[in-house]
Formats: sequence, structure tokens, C-alpha cells
Amino acid sequence: MSSPERTWKTIESGPHTYKEALHPVVINNYGKWKYHEIPRPGVLKHVGESGDTLFTVRAGTPRQDTVDMVRQLCDIADRYCDGHLRFTVRNNVEFLTPNGENVEPMIRDLEAMGATDASGVVKSMMDTLYNEFKHMEMPNKVRLSTSCCSINCGGQADIAVVVKHTRPPRINHDHLSMICELPKAVARCPVAAIRPTVVNGKRSLMVDEAKCICCGACFGACPAMEINHPEHSKFAIWVGGKNSNARSKPSTMSIVAHNLPNNPPRWPEVTDAVGRILTAYKAGGRPWERVGEWINRIGWKRFFEET
Repeated sequence: MSSPERTWKTIESGPHTYKEALHPVVINNYGKWKYHEIPRPGVLKHVGESGDTLFTVRAGTPRQDTVDMVRQLCDIADRYCDGHLRFTVRNNVEFLTPNGENVEPMIRDLEAMGATDASGVVKSMMDTLYNEFKHMEMPNKVRLSTSCCSINCGGQADIAVVVKHTRPPRINHDHLSMICELPKAVARCPVAAIRPTVVNGKRSLMVDEAKCICCGACFGACPAMEINHPEHSKFAIWVGGKNSNARSKPSTMSIVAHNLPNNPPRWPEVTDAVGRILTAYKAGGRPWERVGEWINRIGWKRFFEET
């Protein structure tokens, strides 16, 4: 039996296309940019084949952005950028305007906002490295990432700081059944080390410690599975990762330091290690050479000698 003729149109649900949020100048010149230049650190100037000009002002954020801060950023976008802004993959923010006269007052308003309440290690590093972010004196861009587990959701970065947990999570059975979705926590484990159980008559979870790789993925789904520990959580530093294929092929990161102490509130050992790597790269890297390309040129022996 044949089905009746379809008389309706399927309407797809899901996220809107990103093109709806682009600045009109970007839409009009999409794929037709003639050149770009950097008139000052943190500012890009794109010129299209049509003669249109677009300025992009990049500002650092504390990574964990409050509602109040997002509203302040939106106010600046409304004031100077026709309401347009975008977040980068490292959670910084870029403002786009075709009016060059808006750049300087926008920068003044952004600097007056300040930045606080970043996650601890991020803020400690950026307090030390902020001038490098602001003045752009490195041989090429440097992508820093931090990750709360060895799975490294930060992606391939020039320098990555990764937390290393060295013991399985501690489970608070009294709270778990009240605040956690058990199937979600079970599904989070990449090695199937978590399974349902009953404790004191309540539904709960248990961890097979022989399987557990101490990655901490479960904690994101269930805060009652606490894995952070001031003594048993350490830090590792990886370098040389790159996603882009500009000048050289994409590359994976390599570990160069491990078991750095979890030493709040300023994490001096982590900040010092990252600072020494950047100081050596700044002094010895060639123009347009990324961190991994610099290491490949000088070799690992010399890299460790200099850092």
C-alpha cells in the first residue's frame, strides 16, 4: 500500500547556523578578504576586496565568566560594535567593528573592567604573563591551555598544564544519591570502572580501582565523587602541540615536566616552569616559529638545557 503524498516540510531543530551571528561586514566579505595587518598588539585590521575594513579587538577573560561580566561585555559590544562579539577557543573575547575610531575608547573601557575569579592555576599564570599577552612580543602566537584531567580537554596547545590525579575518587555515599544522576556518572568513565551499588540502603556507585585510570572524568558528572586532593593531585606540562597546518603540519604534544606539586594559592612551581619555557622560546625562536617548531629545530637536549 503506497503512503499518502507528503504535504509538510521538515523543520530541523538544533543549533542555529553560526553565520546568523556574524558581523554584516564579515558576511559581505566572506571568503573575499584582501589582506590583514596588526596595527597594535591585540588589534587586527582586515581589508576586503570590496574596500570594507573590519577591526577586531581581542581581550583576555578570567575563563570562568559570570553573568554580570557577560552583560558588561555585551554592553561594550552594543556601544562600539553594533552588538557583535565572539568568544575564541581559549575563552577570550573578540569585538568586531568597522569603525577605527572605536578601537581606542573600547580598549580603555575593557582595561577598566579588570579580570578576577579565574580558576587558580590560570590566574596565577596570567598574572605573571599578562604583559606578554598584552604586548605580543613572542616569535609567534602561543596557545596556553589548562585541563583538569589527563584526558586533556584543552586540545593541542603550544604549552598545556594538565592535572594528574594519582588516586581513585573518594565517594560521598550520603550525598551521591541526592545530587548525581547515576547513569550519567557511569557513562562518563572511559574504562567502565564505575558500576551501580547499594550502600546503607541507598542507591550509589562504586569504583573498580583495578580499572580506574584516575582521570577525573566522573567528577564532572558527579561532584560527590571527589578526586581532587592537595597531596595526591599533581601537575604535568606538555609542549609542542598544534592544530593548524600553517607552515608545518599539525602536531601532538610531548610531556616535559611531571609531578609538579599542587601548591595553592599561587602554584609557583607550575608558573615558574611555564615562564622558563616561554623565556627561552622568546629569546631563541625565529619569527613565525611556533613552540613545537622551535623545539624541533634546536632538539630536545638543547630545549631542556635552556629551560
